[in-house]
Amino acid sequence: MRHVREVLRLRTAGISGNEIARRLNLAPSTVRLTLQRLTTAGLDWPLPAELTDAALEARLFSAVGTKQGHRRRAEPDWAEVHRELKRKHVTLQILWDEYIERHPDGYRYSRFCELYRGWASRLSVTMRQTHAGGDKLFVDYAGDTVPVIIDRLSGKTQAAQIFVAVLGASNFTYAEASWTQGLGRLDRCPHASLCRHWRRAQAAGAGQHQSRRHQRLPLRAAGQSQLRRDGGALRYGDPAARPRRPRDKAKVEAAVLIIERWLLGRLRHRRFYGLTELNAAIGGLLRQLNDERPLRRLGVTRRALLEELDRPNLKLLPTEPYGFAEWRLRRVGVDYHVEVDAHFYSVPHRFARNEVEVRLTPQTVEIFLKGERIAAHRRGSGNHGHTTLAEHMPSSHRRYADWTIERIRRTAASIGPATAALCDLILERRPHPEQGFRACLGIVRLVRPFGAARLEAAATRAIEIGTLTYGSVRSILDHKLDRAPPRPPVDDVPLLHANIRGPRYYH
Repeated sequence: MRHVREVLRLRTAGISGNEIARRLNLAPSTVRLTLQRLTTAGLDWPLPAELTDAALEARLFSAVGTKQGHRRRAEPDWAEVHRELKRKHVTLQILWDEYIERHPDGYRYSRFCELYRGWASRLSVTMRQTHAGGDKLFVDYAGDTVPVIIDRLSGKTQAAQIFVAVLGASNFTYAEASWTQGLGRLDRCPHASLCRHWRRAQAAGAGQHQSRRHQRLPLRAAGQSQLRRDGGALRYGDPAARPRRPRDKAKVEAAVLIIERWLLGRLRHRRFYGLTELNAAIGGLLRQLNDERPLRRLGVTRRALLEELDRPNLKLLPTEPYGFAEWRLRRVGVDYHVEVDAHFYSVPHRFARNEVEVRLTPQTVEIFLKGERIAAHRRGSGNHGHTTLAEHMPSSHRRYADWTIERIRRTAASIGPATAALCDLILERRPHPEQGFRACLGIVRLVRPFGAARLEAAATRAIEIGTLTYGSVRSILDHKLDRAPPRPPVDDVPLLHANIRGPRYYH
């Protein structure tokens, strides 16, 4: 529903459907269908504040499930037909004969050919791209990595990823090594270093990584994507290039090849003991590439073209850096906690077992249910620990959570020395003190129904008979054994009798 609201907001602002699809990373057909549903539902921007995500979904998809029309004849798989035509000696006539054998009532040959040509006309063609100054920035990661020694004693290495960026008009190239290709820490990622390096750019963040690592990033003022609603400052768009389509980003593909040959080829015999050392070496070679080595066909350096074409059209960076956030789907457990990156965060207990959305930033974790925020926490480390707020707990859990081992010791001491001694013995004789927590907590709570005097007497009797459990103390109180007279002391004089054999019997 977040995307539905964004589509309506952008459409109301006069943005075209294709531009909305590009900014929100959606298919144009999805945008058109969403706008049709909004029009049918009679919804306009701004939406009413009381309209929740559930109500919005009900209004948009009330007619879902109605039967749609379909073709009367079986249609062939045109992608398979297109692949088969690339084989030697295969023609449309042969493929139509095979098709009509499988579907005798299918299309006739002329209609078959017409439908195939209509499908083939929609295939992509190679386009010659023209890049205006300051218009586009292409980014990518090199396929090759550089080994960096992270342990001098064992010689253990870790592969460093090489981030590459190039401006479309001047071919000015930037490269930097990083451990990963992710944007988890945007302030430390290569995109931010790139902006700080050039000092003049309109953008402060970049799009998705890993799943769509090839980017084409326009620096136009019109390039505002969903990043705007998170950060508030002007960001550039995120039209990620299609996967396995190198022609979409031929500019950066050529730059990656140059970086791999110009930089990595010259650094292959050197050893690096950290990213700082590696990036210093890359920076020295980049200065030679951009400032000293002229382009073969133009006869000028990349630096000269940058100053002439790109720099006059670039704008200053925003005053505040963009705060990167990730969205993830999670389900709340029966313990009203959500697991995110090996750490558990609490939500109000009434939302247990619900599916929620989690917004992650480097500092915070926000949890949303149907577009409404139900919890917010400071982000913890992935140590399988728990971050629990008292107000999220049921009242019974909250009363239990208020007790600690130190508080139990203080409460037992306030009841009497025998109760304190009994709790200390229980905690000391367990492998872990926490294992005796419930027994001690139950014992000190017996002071309410039975009183401090009886509990002291019961604790004394439990220590005498050696039954250091909550059940024994409760049984003593229930059967009023705490009021029974104490047992007489046992005489240590040995008992002599004719029926007692003694140790000599066994030798």
